[in-house]
Amino acid sequence: MNIAKVIVDVPASSINQTFDYLIPEKYADILVPGMRVIVPFGPRKIMGFVVGQTSESSFDSLKEIDEVLDLTPVLTRELLDLGKWLAEETLSLYITAFQVMLPQVLKARYKKELERLTDETLSQDLESLFAGRDFVPYEELEDTNLSYSKVQQAIQDGDVTVNYLVKSRVTKKQVTMIKPNRESHLLEEACQELPGNAKKQQQLLQYFIENPYEVEQNILIKKLKTTRSVIKALLDKQLLIASKKEIYRNPYEDSTFEKTEALELTKEQQQAITPIRNSIRQNQHDVFLIHGVTGSGKTEIYLQAIQDVIKQGKEAIVLVPEISLTPQMVKRFKGRFGSNVAVMHSALSSGEKYDEWRRIHRKEVQVVVGARSAIFAPFENIGIIIIDEEHENSYKQEDNPRYHARDVAIHRGEIHQCPVVLGSATPTLESYARAHKGVYKLATLRKRTNEKDMPDVEIVDMRNELHEGNRSMFSRTLIEKMEHRIAKGEQIVLLLNRRGYSTFVMCRDCGHVKECPHCDIALTYHKNSNRLKCHYCSYEEPMPVFCPSCNSDLIRFFGTGTQRIEESLVQLIPEARVIRMDVDTTRGKGAHEKLLNQFVSKQADILLGTQMIAKGLDFANVTLAGVLTADSMLHLPDFRSSEKTFQLLTQVSGRAGRHDLPGEVIIQTYTPEHYSIQLASHYDFVQFYRIEMNTRKTFQYPPYVFLTLITVSHQNHVTVVQTAQRIAQLLQQQVEDGTVILGPTPSPIARMKDRYRYQCMIKYKSEPNLRRTIKKVIRQFDEDMRKNDLQIHVDMQPYQLM
Repeated sequence: MNIAKVIVDVPASSINQTFDYLIPEKYADILVPGMRVIVPFGPRKIMGFVVGQTSESSFDSLKEIDEVLDLTPVLTRELLDLGKWLAEETLSLYITAFQVMLPQVLKARYKKELERLTDETLSQDLESLFAGRDFVPYEELEDTNLSYSKVQQAIQDGDVTVNYLVKSRVTKKQVTMIKPNRESHLLEEACQELPGNAKKQQQLLQYFIENPYEVEQNILIKKLKTTRSVIKALLDKQLLIASKKEIYRNPYEDSTFEKTEALELTKEQQQAITPIRNSIRQNQHDVFLIHGVTGSGKTEIYLQAIQDVIKQGKEAIVLVPEISLTPQMVKRFKGRFGSNVAVMHSALSSGEKYDEWRRIHRKEVQVVVGARSAIFAPFENIGIIIIDEEHENSYKQEDNPRYHARDVAIHRGEIHQCPVVLGSATPTLESYARAHKGVYKLATLRKRTNEKDMPDVEIVDMRNELHEGNRSMFSRTLIEKMEHRIAKGEQIVLLLNRRGYSTFVMCRDCGHVKECPHCDIALTYHKNSNRLKCHYCSYEEPMPVFCPSCNSDLIRFFGTGTQRIEESLVQLIPEARVIRMDVDTTRGKGAHEKLLNQFVSKQADILLGTQMIAKGLDFANVTLAGVLTADSMLHLPDFRSSEKTFQLLTQVSGRAGRHDLPGEVIIQTYTPEHYSIQLASHYDFVQFYRIEMNTRKTFQYPPYVFLTLITVSHQNHVTVVQTAQRIAQLLQQQVEDGTVILGPTPSPIARMKDRYRYQCMIKYKSEPNLRRTIKKVIRQFDEDMRKNDLQIHVDMQPYQLM
């Protein structure tokens, strides 16, 4: 097996294959699949992943591997297979699939060093390499004749480790530890021999006579009010000894987590967890959907199921949406499982991410809680995978590889023969339909665990407000209730649903919104042509001057920002203290947490924000939730807009009255009669599901059909149009009879970053060979993509149609 099969880091479809390289003698014993190597490729040297080994190649004169970057594989066998599966599923390149599984630190070339972790004597070769040092530059190892397999063995024994030096700063945080070098009675003798004026040294020795343990140097200095020079004097006399100890950069080191115990489960929770526990016990793969109202105790079910998995010695992956990866969520898992939890999300620095990843890689934790990419945690014995708030869009990656974390979770669940649990108060229609058909197992939690009622919801028709002369963004009801709450010292959450930004056009008199005659979807206003267009079937018409419904000339575009709302809030209720949470105010590291802590400690009366405040937050003192623009999502050109509106309104309502104080919700809207708003106000998911499924069936949208979106982009308008037309024609010849190809039509955002964008949509019920067909079609444009900067993106499961 002297030949390695390598996937090289060149993101081009013509190079999306393995290349054969000879394995040099010195690496022969240590090289295994999953390691990264540096290989000569054409005139340059690049990184690649070893995916297999063989003893013969169909090529003569092979080049040799230049160097091996890892002594322990960064990708497990399972992740290598998963990467190949992912690349096939999402029609992306193998290299991008492997890269997405690793922390940023491992994607670049960094300096490395060997670190000694033990005081025990190492083998003679290693002793002479370290030569009394704790750290050795990796280059020195490469210059010796030392066999790599010996180093690898020492790594496996835990005596030595390899560090990556990120941006010349050690990727690891180290502290100096001091401990006595002699027994207590010998220290006493030495203490008496010290000259009388060496008081500080005597005091220090005295401390170690009474506490003969290792202690961190900085703590010692603080505790005894001593200095480094005093410690150094005793180190020189060999009475004390110093060592370096690595501590992980723990993003949560300042927070001490209160230990929590498992709570008594309610009858509903008990019924939901029993089949999951059976699945864990019998090592069998099932997908469970827990449909539970907000506050019904889904997290407790997750925690107790994970407890069972840990008892079996297995591992758990918990995914939560990026925006609800709040300190509150982390606290729940750390509180139950302590340091056995690694946390992965985008707010961590690259060093912190790397440290958390290494704790998983080294089997130092059994639970990982994280956003989308945590689904690739390098665990090898998974016992459960949980996806909380499974309806969240952020589980879908919008650039290559365009995967949905739920699909990856189910695939890994099959491999590890373990349960996958999806939880949500508002599951996606697709998941609920699968549970309905018995593909997933459904458990329903109808009650909150504290037996409290869901908050009352009042819908305010903003058309009436306008007619009565109230032109502000706040209805009189909402202002009155906010003033009342502030007077009582209670708190308020206000959500501005700002997804639409002057996207739809509406009559201020009668609330009429221009919709496409062929699709049940609002037309989008295109400013440059002053026309309204449908992004589904290419229908378009000129922007009307008068409302076609009531002939009024009060036609307006809609869209408001959080800043503008904050200003008018302060004018209307001068005594209100407002915290604003949006993209601008939460940019800095830890800003999210800081603002929420201020709100929890009652430094403000109103938390005003975009969607990031709708999820997973639990405030005891919030008794009123207000939604300012419930319609802005309803009229987006997206067949999921009613579903997203229903989900968001239900989530926000769940923020009020979670504890002893009763809650109330005010929804302001210009279309109070819309079923998603009406049913959200009654928390009636099942009825919403029925109506929405009916609509989807009529208009042939998922889950009744599958969609694939192909987007073509280029700086030249003609090139884009011609390419998109050609793709549509070629596909039309290859697909089954019932399959519909829509377009090509300009993308909703028709020009982005100076590139024109056109798209084709494929609607199909069954296309077993679709991936192969699309690959074949796109391959015809390989040369243009390479030389001409033509881009063709394929999304096999589009969530963003923009």
